[in-house]
Amino acid sequence: MKPVIPALLAAVLPWALCLSATAHEIPDPTIVHNARDGVVRLYGAGGPDTAFRKVAAAYQKKTGVQVIITAGPEPTWTKNVQANADILWGTAEQDITAFLETYKTFSSRDVMPIYIRPAIIAVQKGNPKGIRGFDDLLKNGMKIVVTEGSGVANTSGTGVWEDVAGRLGSLDDVKRFRANIVAFGKGSGASYKAFVSMHADAWITWPDWPITHPEQADLVPLSKARTIWRDVNVVLAPDADPEARKFVGFLTSEEGARIMKTEGWVR
Repeated sequence: MKPVIPALLAAVLPWALCLSATAHEIPDPTIVHNARDGVVRLYGAGGPDTAFRKVAAAYQKKTGVQVIITAGPEPTWTKNVQANADILWGTAEQDITAFLETYKTFSSRDVMPIYIRPAIIAVQKGNPKGIRGFDDLLKNGMKIVVTEGSGVANTSGTGVWEDVAGRLGSLDDVKRFRANIVAFGKGSGASYKAFVSMHADAWITWPDWPITHPEQADLVPLSKARTIWRDVNVVLAPDADPEARKFVGFLTSEEGARIMKTEGWVR
């Protein structure tokens, strides 16, 4: 008779390894959520945080209420968001939907899309290749970076390059574009590093990246026919500090919108 346990492990282990490679962050059942500490705390992926910090600074100056913005890869803040988050933001609808699989304190019914921005082409400072639009990216020898979660990272960039390349229903466009991809960054931060270190010619990304890194990148818009839009959204915890809702009100006010627009976010 063959040993049962080794046979079982042989059958289950490949599946388990596959699952662990694609799983969301795992909630910690020992953490009790309590946001009522007099401080407004927001968590989410990098990108919108630079504009959010400007809005937070203006709000703090007006009200004296402390607003703390924590951004970056999800594993760096997952335990904190479970403990004390007033607000969780998503950099796209699929991004927040994935977060809510983990952070059950927050409800999908309460998600509020607040701003939207277009996909653009980031090019090296000075645009040395003279890139004017999408068609230039199909030329032989172009080096393109794209952002792609690849099933293991939650990022707003997932699928955006394919949406842009396939926008007109041309398979040839997708083939030629894909042939020029030199890096698939698992998040915008990773893509930016690849764009810089590989001295790539172009990166399909969002306006805030070249706007906040003017020393490294310039922005080339996509044509209207090629442009893909994604929103940024927020969701409040049921036990959020009372000031958190007021901050969201300010974030979406005319004054907040003027600040957000400086980094490409529109309403």
